[in-house]
Amino acid sequence: MNIQNISRFALGGMLVAAGVAHLTFGRKDFQAQVPDWVPLKKDDTVLYSGIAEIALGSALILTPKKHQTTLGIVAAMFFVAVFPGNISQYINKRDAFTLDTDSKRLARLLMQPLLIAWALFSTKKNKLN
Repeated sequence: MNIQNISRFALGGMLVAAGVAHLTFGRKDFQAQVPDWVPLKKDDTVLYSGIAEIALGSALILTPKKHQTTLGIVAAMFFVAVFPGNISQYINKRDAFTLDTDSKRLARLLMQPLLIAWALFSTKKNKLN
């Protein structure tokens, strides 16, 4: 197994775990990330995004090679789509997941580009695939 596959499995597992947290013990904390302008109830948004994360994480683990690049783009777009929630948490100074200071919330914002890069790297086609 190469580093790309290990990376893809790790990202998939992380997404499944985050999705389960959305649906169970982390619901209240995830609500802190939902921007006020989202037209759904915060809890509904958290539940729907949790289901999406479980589906996306499972797909990253199970999708055949020929569809992995497309799935990586979808995963990267998902991380872009949820970024406004992280910005909202920072701007509105909402504490959640031990992100209880501006510096911690800012550091979380800086992690989002790494998640995008991780999704693209772990699914890109290369000469070894």
